[in-house]
Amino acid sequence: MTPITLIGEPWADYGLLDSGYGRKLERYGRFRFIRPEPQAMWAPAHDDWDADAEFIPGADEDGGGRWHFDRPVPADGWPLAWREVRFTAQNTPFRHLGFFPDMAPVWDWMRGTLADTGNAAESPECLNLFGYTGVGTLALSAAGARMVHVDASKKSVDAARVNAQLSGMNDRPVRWLVEDAGKFVAREVRRERRYDGIILDPPKWGRGPNGEVWKLEESLPRMIADCRKLLDAESRFLFLTVYAVRLSALAIGELVRQQFADLPGTVECGELGVREEARGLTLPTAIFARWSR
Repeated sequence: MTPITLIGEPWADYGLLDSGYGRKLERYGRFRFIRPEPQAMWAPAHDDWDADAEFIPGADEDGGGRWHFDRPVPADGWPLAWREVRFTAQNTPFRHLGFFPDMAPVWDWMRGTLADTGNAAESPECLNLFGYTGVGTLALSAAGARMVHVDASKKSVDAARVNAQLSGMNDRPVRWLVEDAGKFVAREVRRERRYDGIILDPPKWGRGPNGEVWKLEESLPRMIADCRKLLDAESRFLFLTVYAVRLSALAIGELVRQQFADLPGTVECGELGVREEARGLTLPTAIFARWSR
Protein backbone atom coordinates (compact mmCIF):
# COMPACT_ATOMS: atom_id res chain seq x y z
CA MET A 1 0.00 0.00 0.00
CA THR A 2 1.10 3.54 -0.74
CA PRO A 3 0.03 5.83 2.12
CA ILE A 4 -2.30 8.69 1.25
CA THR A 5 -3.23 11.87 3.11
CA LEU A 6 -6.68 13.17 4.06
CA ILE A 7 -6.43 16.90 4.71
CA GLY A 8 -8.94 18.85 6.75
CA GLU A 9 -9.61 22.31 5.33
CA PRO A 10 -10.65 25.34 7.42
CA TRP A 11 -14.37 25.97 7.86
CA ALA A 12 -16.41 28.76 9.40
CA ASP A 13 -16.12 27.52 13.00
CA TYR A 14 -12.63 26.01 12.94
CA GLY A 15 -9.21 26.74 11.51
CA LEU A 16 -5.54 25.98 12.18
CA LEU A 17 -4.18 29.54 12.10
CA ASP A 18 -0.46 28.88 12.57
CA SER A 19 1.93 26.24 13.90
CA GLY A 20 5.54 25.82 14.87
CA TYR A 21 8.08 25.30 17.66
CA GLY A 22 5.99 22.46 19.08
CA ARG A 23 2.71 24.39 19.34
CA LYS A 24 -0.34 25.27 17.26
CA LEU A 25 -2.73 28.22 17.22
CA GLU A 26 -6.34 27.37 16.39
CA ARG A 27 -9.66 29.18 16.19
CA TYR A 28 -12.79 27.55 17.59
CA GLY A 29 -15.62 29.89 16.76
CA ARG A 30 -14.89 33.28 18.34
CA PHE A 31 -12.08 31.94 20.56
CA ARG A 32 -8.41 31.22 19.87
CA PHE A 33 -6.30 28.64 21.67
CA ILE A 34 -2.68 27.48 21.78
CA ARG A 35 -2.05 23.79 22.29
CA PRO A 36 1.08 21.60 22.29
CA GLU A 37 1.86 19.95 18.93
CA PRO A 38 5.10 17.89 18.87
CA GLN A 39 4.88 17.37 15.10
CA ALA A 40 5.10 21.12 14.43
CA MET A 41 8.90 21.07 14.42
CA TRP A 42 9.22 24.00 12.00
CA ALA A 43 9.18 27.72 12.73
CA PRO A 44 5.77 29.42 12.90
CA ALA A 45 4.71 31.94 10.28
CA HIS A 46 4.23 34.63 12.96
CA ASP A 47 5.67 35.20 16.41
CA ASP A 48 2.89 37.41 17.78
CA TRP A 49 0.23 34.80 18.58
CA ASP A 50 -2.77 36.20 20.43
CA ALA A 51 -4.92 33.57 22.14
CA ASP A 52 -7.68 33.43 24.74
CA ALA A 53 -6.03 30.46 26.47
CA GLU A 54 -3.09 28.08 26.23
CA PHE A 55 -2.78 24.49 27.40
CA ILE A 56 0.43 24.07 29.41
CA PRO A 57 1.47 20.39 29.31
CA GLY A 58 2.72 18.50 32.32
CA ALA A 59 6.09 16.83 32.54
CA ASP A 60 4.65 13.44 31.50
CA GLU A 61 4.31 13.03 27.72
CA ASP A 62 1.32 10.71 28.25
CA GLY A 63 -0.89 13.41 29.70
CA GLY A 64 -1.37 15.98 32.37
CA GLY A 65 -1.28 19.73 32.23
CA ARG A 66 -3.64 22.66 32.64
CA TRP A 67 -5.28 25.51 30.77
CA HIS A 68 -3.99 29.05 31.35
CA PHE A 69 -6.64 31.66 30.46
CA ASP A 70 -5.74 35.18 29.37
CA ARG A 71 -9.37 36.10 28.66
CA PRO A 72 -12.68 34.67 29.91
CA VAL A 73 -13.95 31.56 28.10
CA PRO A 74 -17.33 29.96 28.99
CA ALA A 75 -16.60 27.08 31.37
CA ASP A 76 -19.66 25.18 30.15
CA GLY A 77 -18.68 25.55 26.50
CA TRP A 78 -19.96 27.42 23.44
CA PRO A 79 -21.80 26.31 20.29
CA LEU A 80 -20.06 25.37 17.02
CA ALA A 81 -21.26 23.78 13.79
CA TRP A 82 -20.04 21.51 11.02
CA ARG A 83 -22.53 21.36 8.15
CA GLU A 84 -25.89 20.29 9.70
CA VAL A 85 -24.33 19.22 13.01
CA ARG A 86 -24.40 21.55 16.01
CA PHE A 87 -22.27 20.74 19.03
CA THR A 88 -20.57 22.25 22.08
CA ALA A 89 -16.85 22.98 22.22
CA GLN A 90 -15.26 23.09 25.67
CA ASN A 91 -11.80 23.27 27.23
CA THR A 92 -11.27 19.75 28.56
CA PRO A 93 -8.59 18.60 31.04
CA PHE A 94 -7.20 16.43 28.23
CA ARG A 95 -6.02 19.45 26.17
CA HIS A 96 -8.57 19.04 23.37
CA LEU A 97 -11.82 20.94 22.85
CA GLY A 98 -14.44 18.18 22.89
CA PHE A 99 -14.18 17.07 19.25
CA PHE A 100 -11.49 16.31 16.66
CA PRO A 101 -11.58 18.76 13.72
CA ASP A 102 -9.18 16.68 11.61
CA MET A 103 -12.00 14.14 11.26
CA ALA A 104 -14.00 16.48 9.00
CA PRO A 105 -12.71 14.92 5.72
CA VAL A 106 -13.47 11.48 7.20
CA TRP A 107 -17.08 12.48 7.89
CA ASP A 108 -17.38 13.72 4.31
CA TRP A 109 -15.83 10.51 2.94
CA MET A 110 -18.16 8.25 4.94
CA ARG A 111 -21.22 10.25 3.89
CA GLY A 112 -20.16 10.00 0.25
CA THR A 113 -19.55 6.27 0.57
CA LEU A 114 -23.04 5.71 1.99
CA ALA A 115 -24.55 7.89 -0.74
CA ASP A 116 -23.16 5.47 -3.35
CA THR A 117 -25.13 2.50 -2.02
CA GLY A 118 -27.09 2.06 -5.26
CA ASN A 119 -29.74 -0.61 -4.67
CA ALA A 120 -28.81 -1.13 -1.03
CA ALA A 121 -31.14 -0.31 1.82
CA GLU A 122 -32.32 3.30 1.84
CA SER A 123 -31.35 3.68 5.49
CA PRO A 124 -27.96 2.04 6.13
CA GLU A 125 -26.99 1.15 9.69
CA CYS A 126 -23.59 2.19 11.03
CA LEU A 127 -21.68 1.58 14.24
CA ASN A 128 -19.54 4.26 15.91
CA LEU A 129 -17.17 2.70 18.45
CA PHE A 130 -15.44 4.97 20.97
CA GLY A 131 -17.95 7.55 19.73
CA TYR A 132 -17.03 10.29 22.26
CA THR A 133 -19.28 13.38 21.98
CA GLY A 134 -21.08 12.13 18.89
CA VAL A 135 -20.13 14.60 16.16
CA GLY A 136 -19.27 11.73 13.79
CA THR A 137 -22.44 9.89 14.76
CA LEU A 138 -24.55 12.95 13.99
CA ALA A 139 -22.69 13.62 10.73
CA LEU A 140 -23.79 10.19 9.48
CA SER A 141 -27.23 10.44 11.04
CA ALA A 142 -27.81 13.70 9.17
CA ALA A 143 -26.98 11.81 5.96
CA GLY A 144 -29.75 9.30 6.66
CA ALA A 145 -27.95 6.50 8.50
CA ARG A 146 -29.35 4.61 11.46
CA MET A 147 -26.64 4.77 14.12
CA VAL A 148 -25.37 2.78 17.09
CA HIS A 149 -23.11 4.99 19.24
CA VAL A 150 -20.90 3.22 21.80
CA ASP A 151 -18.60 4.78 24.40
CA ALA A 152 -17.46 3.61 27.82
CA SER A 153 -17.84 7.11 29.29
CA LYS A 154 -21.32 8.07 30.47
CA LYS A 155 -20.22 11.71 30.45
CA SER A 156 -19.29 11.49 26.76
CA VAL A 157 -22.54 9.76 25.81
CA ASP A 158 -24.54 12.37 27.75
CA ALA A 159 -22.66 15.10 25.85
CA ALA A 160 -23.46 13.32 22.58
CA ARG A 161 -27.16 13.29 23.44
CA VAL A 162 -27.03 17.03 24.16
CA ASN A 163 -25.30 17.60 20.80
CA ALA A 164 -28.12 15.66 19.12
CA GLN A 165 -30.62 18.03 20.73
CA LEU A 166 -28.59 21.07 19.64
CA SER A 167 -28.62 19.69 16.09
CA GLY A 168 -32.37 19.10 16.13
CA MET A 169 -31.70 15.37 15.71
CA ASN A 170 -32.85 14.00 19.05
CA ASP A 171 -35.61 12.10 17.22
CA ARG A 172 -33.22 10.47 14.76
CA PRO A 173 -32.75 6.65 14.94
CA VAL A 174 -29.66 6.56 17.19
CA ARG A 175 -28.96 4.05 19.98
CA TRP A 176 -26.79 5.73 22.62
CA LEU A 177 -24.93 3.06 24.61
CA VAL A 178 -22.56 3.30 27.59
CA GLU A 179 -20.63 0.09 26.95
CA ASP A 180 -17.17 -1.37 26.69
CA ALA A 181 -16.54 -1.38 22.93
CA GLY A 182 -14.75 -4.73 22.87
CA LYS A 183 -17.46 -6.54 24.80
CA PHE A 184 -20.20 -4.93 22.75
CA VAL A 185 -18.65 -5.94 19.42
CA ALA A 186 -18.05 -9.51 20.62
CA ARG A 187 -21.70 -9.72 21.69
CA GLU A 188 -22.87 -8.38 18.32
CA VAL A 189 -20.79 -11.08 16.60
CA ARG A 190 -22.54 -13.77 18.66
CA ARG A 191 -25.88 -12.23 17.68
CA GLU A 192 -24.82 -12.43 14.00
CA ARG A 193 -25.54 -8.74 13.51
CA ARG A 194 -24.33 -6.85 10.44
CA TYR A 195 -23.64 -3.21 9.70
CA ASP A 196 -23.16 -1.12 6.59
CA GLY A 197 -20.31 0.88 8.10
CA ILE A 198 -18.11 0.98 11.20
CA ILE A 199 -16.09 3.89 12.62
CA LEU A 200 -13.36 3.18 15.19
CA ASP A 201 -11.45 5.90 17.01
CA PRO A 202 -9.83 3.94 19.86
CA PRO A 203 -7.70 5.53 22.59
CA LYS A 204 -4.17 4.48 23.37
CA TRP A 205 -5.33 3.22 26.76
CA GLY A 206 -8.64 3.17 28.58
CA ARG A 207 -11.05 1.45 30.93
CA GLY A 208 -14.57 0.26 30.30
CA PRO A 209 -17.50 1.02 32.63
CA ASN A 210 -16.87 -2.19 34.56
CA GLY A 211 -13.10 -1.89 34.76
CA GLU A 212 -12.32 -3.52 31.41
CA VAL A 213 -8.81 -2.61 30.24
CA TRP A 214 -8.08 -1.41 26.71
CA LYS A 215 -4.45 -1.35 25.49
CA LEU A 216 -4.32 -0.41 21.84
CA GLU A 217 -1.45 -2.59 20.61
CA GLU A 218 -2.87 -5.63 22.43
CA SER A 219 -6.59 -5.08 21.93
CA LEU A 220 -6.82 -3.69 18.39
CA PRO A 221 -6.19 -6.91 16.40
CA ARG A 222 -9.08 -8.70 18.12
CA MET A 223 -11.31 -5.66 17.68
CA ILE A 224 -10.63 -5.50 13.92
CA ALA A 225 -11.23 -9.24 13.57
CA ASP A 226 -14.60 -8.93 15.31
CA CYS A 227 -15.56 -5.86 13.28
CA ARG A 228 -14.86 -7.82 10.10
CA LYS A 229 -17.48 -10.35 11.20
CA LEU A 230 -20.07 -7.56 11.45
CA LEU A 231 -19.53 -6.55 7.81
CA ASP A 232 -20.27 -8.42 4.59
CA ALA A 233 -19.94 -8.03 0.84
CA GLU A 234 -22.83 -5.53 0.82
CA SER A 235 -21.34 -3.33 3.55
CA ARG A 236 -19.77 -0.01 2.65
CA PHE A 237 -16.83 0.86 4.89
CA LEU A 238 -14.69 0.51 7.98
CA PHE A 239 -12.62 3.52 9.06
CA LEU A 240 -9.96 3.25 11.80
CA THR A 241 -8.08 6.24 13.23
CA VAL A 242 -5.15 6.00 15.65
CA TYR A 243 -3.72 8.93 17.63
CA ALA A 244 -0.70 9.39 19.87
CA VAL A 245 0.97 6.01 19.48
CA ARG A 246 4.23 4.93 17.92
CA LEU A 247 2.63 2.92 15.15
CA SER A 248 2.89 3.19 11.38
CA ALA A 249 -0.01 3.70 8.99
CA LEU A 250 1.41 0.78 7.02
CA ALA A 251 1.16 -1.44 10.11
CA ILE A 252 -2.52 -0.80 10.78
CA GLY A 253 -3.18 -0.88 7.03
CA GLU A 254 -1.77 -4.40 6.80
CA LEU A 255 -3.80 -5.46 9.86
CA VAL A 256 -7.01 -4.33 8.12
CA ARG A 257 -5.92 -5.73 4.73
CA GLN A 258 -5.40 -9.24 6.11
CA GLN A 259 -8.69 -9.28 7.99
CA PHE A 260 -10.63 -8.02 4.95
CA ALA A 261 -8.84 -10.11 2.31
CA ASP A 262 -11.97 -12.20 1.67
CA LEU A 263 -14.22 -9.18 0.95
CA PRO A 264 -14.41 -7.25 -2.30
CA GLY A 265 -13.26 -3.67 -2.05
CA THR A 266 -10.17 -1.60 -1.32
CA VAL A 267 -7.97 -1.18 1.74
CA GLU A 268 -6.03 2.08 2.08
CA CYS A 269 -3.94 3.68 4.80
CA GLY A 270 -2.26 6.97 5.45
CA GLU A 271 -2.29 10.10 7.57
CA LEU A 272 -4.84 12.64 8.65
CA GLY A 273 -3.75 16.25 8.56
CA VAL A 274 -5.06 19.79 8.89
CA ARG A 275 -4.34 22.62 6.45
CA GLU A 276 -2.70 25.61 8.11
CA GLU A 277 -4.28 28.92 7.14
CA ALA A 278 -1.08 30.98 7.44
CA ARG A 279 0.94 29.12 4.78
CA GLY A 280 -1.16 26.25 3.52
CA LEU A 281 1.17 23.58 4.91
CA THR A 282 -0.26 20.34 6.27
CA LEU A 283 0.08 19.50 9.96
CA PRO A 284 -0.11 15.71 10.46
CA THR A 285 -2.38 14.64 13.31
CA ALA A 286 -3.13 10.90 13.16
CA ILE A 287 -2.81 7.73 11.09
CA PHE A 288 -5.68 5.78 9.59
CA ALA A 289 -6.64 2.62 7.73
CA ARG A 290 -9.89 2.07 5.87
CA TRP A 291 -11.76 -0.55 3.89
CA SER A 292 -14.43 0.45 1.42
CA ARG A 293 -16.51 -1.21 -1.29
